[in-house]
Amino acid sequence: MAFINSLSSLSSYHQILFAALALVIPSLLFFLTRNRKHGKPNLPPGPPGWPIVGNLFQVACSGMPFFMYMRDVLIPKYGPIFTVQMGTRTTIIISGSDLAHEALIEKGQIFASRPKENPTRIVFSCNKFTVNASLYGPVWRSLRRNMVQNMLSPTRLKGFRDVRDNAMDKLIDRLKSEADANNGTVRVLKSARYAFFCVLLTMCLGLELDEEMIEKVDDMMKTVLLTVDPRIDDFLPLLSPFFYKQRKRALQVRNQQLELLIPLIKRRKMALQNPGLDKNATSFSYLDTLFDLEVEGQKTAPSYAQIVTLCSEFLNGGTDTTGTAIEWAIAEIIDNPRIQSKLYEEIKSVAGDRKIDETDLPNMPYLNAFSKELLRRHPPTYYTLTHAVVEPTTLGGYDIPLNSSVEFFVAGITNDPKLWSDPEKFDPDRFLSGNDDADITGVKNVKLVPFGLGRRICPGLGMASVHVSLMIARMVQEFEWLAYPENSKVDFTETLEFTVVMKNTLVAKIKPRV
Repeated sequence: MAFINSLSSLSSYHQILFAALALVIPSLLFFLTRNRKHGKPNLPPGPPGWPIVGNLFQVACSGMPFFMYMRDVLIPKYGPIFTVQMGTRTTIIISGSDLAHEALIEKGQIFASRPKENPTRIVFSCNKFTVNASLYGPVWRSLRRNMVQNMLSPTRLKGFRDVRDNAMDKLIDRLKSEADANNGTVRVLKSARYAFFCVLLTMCLGLELDEEMIEKVDDMMKTVLLTVDPRIDDFLPLLSPFFYKQRKRALQVRNQQLELLIPLIKRRKMALQNPGLDKNATSFSYLDTLFDLEVEGQKTAPSYAQIVTLCSEFLNGGTDTTGTAIEWAIAEIIDNPRIQSKLYEEIKSVAGDRKIDETDLPNMPYLNAFSKELLRRHPPTYYTLTHAVVEPTTLGGYDIPLNSSVEFFVAGITNDPKLWSDPEKFDPDRFLSGNDDADITGVKNVKLVPFGLGRRICPGLGMASVHVSLMIARMVQEFEWLAYPENSKVDFTETLEFTVVMKNTLVAKIKPRV
């Protein structure tokens, strides 16, 4: 999740007012003197801010979530590239397709790094020892190469087909049980998210865990995500002494994470060393690739703490994003009965009365068009993961300095009327017209960016596409999805949690297909 995505969690005007009063008086003279001595870069334009605190006041006092303030206030005024100063963080927002292509494709190597993280995130990322967080360089290359080649290749993904089938069967049974107990109604996100987590947990650890342990690990992953949410001292580091308790709590959570996951890691290692000892262990897992992984610039294999970090990244990276996508998918299916009918008709024509299988997915053009439109209309996050440049450069005629945070506003591209006709309409048919030139990798053009672009594009793109399409197909094949209460309209109001979710969790009514 992009760091910028969580800015709306800054709790109150009073926090920032306190920060300003604590800093502005002793620091103002230093700030003004420094800027007289050093020439300013030609940054993209942006709203004027106060010394030291920058634009934190505008964000906190707007009464709007950060993404909404950018979309509704700043983009209409400043255009597709502008600067906001969030305390000590210089943040450059990009919402234009051409600029995104220039940065992430044409100048991909220059824009391929990450900005420095707050101290709490450093604790959980083992000093940026992850695919997503690592700086552009040898560590990143080693970790990404291992994940893509040894875990997320098409061949490896096919090896976990039975795991996905089993999880989909359990999902259907779970939905049926929930509906039986609640007058035919179900909460979509909770069940979908749990199913994805079970798949990823098996792929990651290679162990069959009971439901109690699965929930313990899931709860721990959620706690970690909450713990690394930004605080005011992330933007104004001089305030860090006031947040001692929060840092202490973060270390406690990290220790709890290690205490929970390291025994499972050791259990898998024992199973590899003693085949047959753990009868329910899978033949391969992501964890297996980490024990003796050679990382450029590191003389030893990853430590247990580093392995915990890499496993946590694998689990968190594909759970909430895909679970959220399914909730939006079912909402659109309920809101558009014609679309639901077309999906079901295609499933019947391809699979008949047998259970739909992931090998059927390439032969389902309408389902694939639906999945593309889902990612266009409801991308999992408002922003890609934060980028940084490896050297000072320019973009759109403006300077992009080192240590600035470069944010790509996804919705500014996927809802651009210059790129899409009637962009507010959910219409899978736009991808069946024969004029579909949207390249999800961004090499040809930048119109769809749910997985990022360029060198830092999400390595789990292929896995996520299979997971989302397969679950949609199974859920539509098994059930007719209806609004609840009957004849009500779906509320598409969105909000930010770990991903972009429905503000009011979707409760739907299901009827088993005859």
